[in-house]
Amino acid sequence: MTTTTQTHTKLQSSLPMSRSPPQGPVTAALSFYSPPSDGSAPFHYVEAPPAGQPQDNFGAVNQQVQIHDLRGHESEFSLDRNAFDTLTNIPSQETAFADDAHIKQVYYPEVEKLLFERVPGAQRIILFDHTIRRANPDAARAPVTRVHIDQTPSSAAARVRLHLPEEADTLLKGRYRIINVWRPINGAVESFPLAVADSSTVKDEDLVGIEHRYPDRTGETAGVKYNEGQKWWYWSGMSDEDRLLLQCFDSENTAGRVPHTAFVDPRSGKESKPRESIEVRALIFG
Repeated sequence: MTTTTQTHTKLQSSLPMSRSPPQGPVTAALSFYSPPSDGSAPFHYVEAPPAGQPQDNFGAVNQQVQIHDLRGHESEFSLDRNAFDTLTNIPSQETAFADDAHIKQVYYPEVEKLLFERVPGAQRIILFDHTIRRANPDAARAPVTRVHIDQTPSSAAARVRLHLPEEADTLLKGRYRIINVWRPINGAVESFPLAVADSSTVKDEDLVGIEHRYPDRTGETAGVKYNEGQKWWYWSGMSDEDRLLLQCFDSENTAGRVPHTAFVDPRSGKESKPRESIEVRALIFG
């Protein structure tokens, strides 16, 4: 199963040329949550909406934000303190990322091994889906240029019940987390880098649950309202050997959730290589 997400940013065309990735701090526009004008509960349809319904019913507010560069500061962050972490020099036998079955056969075991090694306390891991994103106009999934969190407390618990229904009551009594493993798949990121907010600077009142309507069920993601106290980071020039761990939920740390978004770096140009990336989502118990 692969999660789909819509984006409202017009993406650049694929071009053969590239240049060195932008580095250092940057000020760029991020797209934050704006509530429905009629006061109704916000929703988003994952697939085509029913006749007469919009894809989603909430808006967006662009805000210029200073985004700091993680490069050179990697050791300062952790999942428990900031809800994200960085890993480097990670090899992989998967290079094509063209076939879902092959990705699950080759790349999933690598991700599982990495999480067991790098996530303290992990005792059991279920990789439940992945998404490949390409910054090309004809891509099935594009970078999401809207600040969000993939899970909320209610949808995280629902994930456990969805994937492990017979064990859910027991598993939900212990610690469980949802962590995404994000990486580029076509070399150093030159366009649409991923920005993350230090979770310790994000208030609960900044977050708004949004119904995530699948054809067969309804989940929930979190929209994020702008707050000037939020501190934002990106990892310049992420390579295929880098991994960014994004913690979406931690049952033992309600503040352990990381808002994130792709953004248009004003230093990127038409010659910048369109970003391609994969994120694998994991339920982690223990």
